Amino acid sequence: MKKKMMAKSSKLSRRKFIQMTSAGAAVFSIIPNFTVSGLGHVAPSDKLYIAAIGCGGEGENDIHHYATAPKKNAVVSFLCDVDDRMAAPRLKEFPKAKFYHDWREMFDKESKNFDAVSVAIPDHNHAIVGLGAMQLNKHLYLQKPLSHDIYEARILTEAAKKYKVVTQMGDQGASSDGLFTLREWLEAGILGDITQVYCWTDRPVWPQGIPWPDKHPVVPKELNWDLWLGTAQSTEYIDNLVPFNWRGWWRFGTGALGDMGCHIIGPPFKLLELGYPLEVSGSASTVYDGIFSEADFPLSGPVSSSIRFKFKQKSGKDLDLYWMDGGITPERPKELDQDSNMNSILGDWPGLNDFEGSTLFVGTKGKAACGWGGRNPILLPLSRNKEINVPKKYTRVPGDMDGHWWQWVDACIAGYGKMEVSSPFVGYAGPLTETVLMGNLLLRTFSMREKITKKDPVYGEQTGFSYPGRYISHTWDAENMKITNFEAANQFVKRKYREGWGELKL
Repeated sequence: MKKKMMAKSSKLSRRKFIQMTSAGAAVFSIIPNFTVSGLGHVAPSDKLYIAAIGCGGEGENDIHHYATAPKKNAVVSFLCDVDDRMAAPRLKEFPKAKFYHDWREMFDKESKNFDAVSVAIPDHNHAIVGLGAMQLNKHLYLQKPLSHDIYEARILTEAAKKYKVVTQMGDQGASSDGLFTLREWLEAGILGDITQVYCWTDRPVWPQGIPWPDKHPVVPKELNWDLWLGTAQSTEYIDNLVPFNWRGWWRFGTGALGDMGCHIIGPPFKLLELGYPLEVSGSASTVYDGIFSEADFPLSGPVSSSIRFKFKQKSGKDLDLYWMDGGITPERPKELDQDSNMNSILGDWPGLNDFEGSTLFVGTKGKAACGWGGRNPILLPLSRNKEINVPKKYTRVPGDMDGHWWQWVDACIAGYGKMEVSSPFVGYAGPLTETVLMGNLLLRTFSMREKITKKDPVYGEQTGFSYPGRYISHTWDAENMKITNFEAANQFVKRKYREGWGELKL
């Protein structure tokens, strides 16, 4: 009986959702008539009541940080997940939190009972949930990357302006102590003018560069597959996709760039105030798809890639930022001795081989590197770390990277515009996400192919393929979100949602 009631409730919620998306999200646009912290009022308890969507993985980490906020001013009052296996541990931990499978139903029924929304679900559903929360005038914490598509990132940024809510992307490195240290080094001039930046990671650490599976097992009874798909096009269930390996498939994830790009490209993007890139070029490992489905481009990202983003700095000088993944790294800095493990010294945990990513700044007066998010900054040559002592100029975020969540909670309670956060959508997280996703746009054009036939004087008629998206530099019109010199690439700026899920509009 309970399952039947839940199914009926979800069906009603979907019907209401279709009605409101066809009406331009009119239902979401109504500001609920109740006292909300951060919306010009202060809740009587001076606490932030949070609806957490996504209970496993990064969602578990987010929820943990709200629950352990030093000021005890965050309350996880609602939980939502499409997979009971992910939800079960959180329901034991928060027995008073009301649980929903469908976020649309939760928004429809409970909008008067929470102040803010935290979202940690697969990338393809980030934008529609995030926009829905902001249209209810809810503060929003949204995991990186903000969206699956460039268009979605732009819409989320514009929505943050329109609805005047406190937003924070889940790139906790943006609040790290190391990022402030790097800023102080740069402003002290010890690196000189930055001429190049290198960013690299060991990702992907999930299956990628593989053909779409031809076996479709039964959907696990604990998983609502239709809700998990959300905006993605109808797809048969495949094994080992949930809860982690969806990242390697373009239908759902954003690959190595989406997973780590905001963490690793973030420091130079923020510190050098880079804005939108002018162009993007690069190369990638060949992706094989036995049937070349979906208009002859594979469904999975490459095993490895190397990408160059060109920016115009405020000084007017060009800057090349290089991204590398899948085991590709920049050349070893000459300042390191030949026996040094570059990733260990310049990476996340100095002295260990555990590696997730690094950023290397190359300046006219020196070099500096850091792990993902700016942590563990180091000067090159290594002797400079003992010789140079730059005074602290900026107040750190209390709690270092842990403070990224607590900062957002405090800012929500303070009210929109009353307190700064490290990764707001407007001015930082939105443009950064668009930049990261431009790299994916390039990668997706690499496998686009055209059949050609030529006559060879020796071998006769030969049939093969050309790849028009490769080996060119894609120029970017940021204002109009458009590649100007290869029209076919623009299909990846914005995807079409599955029928019944509307279209993302302000």
